[in-house]
Amino acid sequence: MTAPRLPSPVTLSEIHEVVGGTIHGNERTQVSELASLREANPKALSFIANDKVLKTTGDLRAAALLVHRHLPEFAIPQIVVGNPLLAYARVAQKFFVRPTAPRGIAKDLSQGADVQIGADPSIWPFVTLGDRVTIGARVTLYPGVFVGSDSTIGDDSVLYPNAVVREGCSLGARVIVHSGTVIGSDGFGYVQHQGRHHKIPQLGGVVIEDDVELGANVTIDRATFGRTVIKRGTKVDNLVQIAHNVTVGEHSIVVAQVGIAGSTTIGHHVMIGGQAGLSDHINIGDQVMIAAKAGVNRSFESNQILSGTPAMPHERALKVQAVIHHLPVLRELVRSLEQRVETLEKRSNNKSARPERVKSIRPRKK
Repeated sequence: MTAPRLPSPVTLSEIHEVVGGTIHGNERTQVSELASLREANPKALSFIANDKVLKTTGDLRAAALLVHRHLPEFAIPQIVVGNPLLAYARVAQKFFVRPTAPRGIAKDLSQGADVQIGADPSIWPFVTLGDRVTIGARVTLYPGVFVGSDSTIGDDSVLYPNAVVREGCSLGARVIVHSGTVIGSDGFGYVQHQGRHHKIPQLGGVVIEDDVELGANVTIDRATFGRTVIKRGTKVDNLVQIAHNVTVGEHSIVVAQVGIAGSTTIGHHVMIGGQAGLSDHINIGDQVMIAAKAGVNRSFESNQILSGTPAMPHERALKVQAVIHHLPVLRELVRSLEQRVETLEKRSNNKSARPERVKSIRPRKK
């Protein structure tokens, strides 16, 4: 895939109007591409986020840079900003993401009764809408999208091909749902009786609040009663399983292959690393960081870093991991100590079994 390219270049001055900061160098420098440092060419804008990157920069060929501090060693025009990566994202959004014109409603749309569709929709062929579905303004539904009865999709949301929103679910504004994701699948609820598993009907729904993004092949189960909730601003990576009646707080990050069991509550600004597993009916406080592959089986208060299985405060987990590498040596040491103790006990028992000598008592001479 070629680098993002503009039909006509923009100047460093125009970029400065978007990102702010301070310009060092020629503000008339033209940029027509975005690229990483390694792939940058004399037409491209790139960024340097920290001093660590400077060790791997090599021969820079970029037209201009977004940097965290002025770098006079590079004879390249620069804009100094507080967060170069954020500035880079804003430039990409402003100049390189092409706005799409509304394409209207395809003739191949299948819809039920009492469907409401807002202004300027982009509904592709082979989309299915159930009864009493409400679609907001400027919503894009790609081919194969299914929206079940009594569900709502908020303004400016995008559902990519083959995304599924089951009945009775609600998506807020500016929600992005990638391909293969299923919202509102049945929660995993059964009761065992006489050796058989009897299904517990899942009668609740799912609420996805504003500005949430769900990656590909995410599954979010509907609640048994009430609702499963993903609060505003949260970003969920690919292949994540979120079970029934879970609540994920605002602006959290859930990385790929995470599994969250039922009725667990997660606070705001929580970060959960890849392949971490969270048990059911626990509470995770605000601003907690959970390391990759952690196994969380109990509740934790706010403002902690957790890792390990079972999960524990990160500093303690590091000490546990350090000990694990020495377990073979420690095992041999324990065996050696056991043998020495056994030998000492035998010697002690042998001594106690011997008859004691009776000392004769002689009368004192007067």
